[in-house]
Amino acid sequence: MEILGYIGAVLMGMSLGLIGGGGSILTVPILVYLFQVDAVLATAYSLFIVGLTSLIGSGSHMRLGNIHWRTAIVFGIPSIIAVYATRAWLVPALPDPLFAVGGTAISKALGMLIFFALLMVAAAYSMIRKPRYTRPSTQVNLQPPTFNYPLILAEGLVVGTITGLVGAGGGFLIIPALVLLARLPMKQAVGTSLIIIAAKSLLGFLGDLKGDEPIDWAFLGIFSAIAICGILIGSMLSKHIPNEKLKPAFGWFVLVMGVYIIGRELTELS
Repeated sequence: MEILGYIGAVLMGMSLGLIGGGGSILTVPILVYLFQVDAVLATAYSLFIVGLTSLIGSGSHMRLGNIHWRTAIVFGIPSIIAVYATRAWLVPALPDPLFAVGGTAISKALGMLIFFALLMVAAAYSMIRKPRYTRPSTQVNLQPPTFNYPLILAEGLVVGTITGLVGAGGGFLIIPALVLLARLPMKQAVGTSLIIIAAKSLLGFLGDLKGDEPIDWAFLGIFSAIAICGILIGSMLSKHIPNEKLKPAFGWFVLVMGVYIIGRELTELS
């Protein structure tokens, strides 16, 4: 199973390199089902792995000038605050079990995993449906982006909270926001998304260091190194594979995975 898990790490990195998102959508299930990591701890590990991988992957976008730093700061600051606060105080404060349904206790780990699977279904929908915006990836934005500050602030807080709860980088939420709210071209949106994901995921992971849960640094290092190889491969492949074809295909895969997790967990619960 571990071999499959490390193959999954490559695929996770490739996802980030190809479409600028989807890393945590794969990371948490890989950690839970192939490495038997506790679901709550897996969300913490996911923050570190996805954050470090995104940071390395953003290097090529920096060289190409695909990161709009002002946008990254405006969106990233509220997101970073939200994810750190969620990991440091909200997640530890959640009761375990969360609640009971018909005499069946729903543990915190199960609740977070089901919530993550529902997020996967939402992410799949956003990747499968045809986008309303049709901005060519080669278009150069000569005008400075116009900011809808209240919406960008709200989006940053929401994405940061979701990231903190389930360890999801939120690229599938960030990229449409950057295109629609900040009016960035698609390639700039992907590059800016990676640097935002890196910052908020790694700083959010610091919130977990306040807890008593031991961190397996050796495992994190190996998994992250393999994922980094994947994102470098994905970045090279992205020059040859149209994003318009890849994203829906990945969306269907994520949809199947999300439905599988929900079905499996609910079956075991019953």
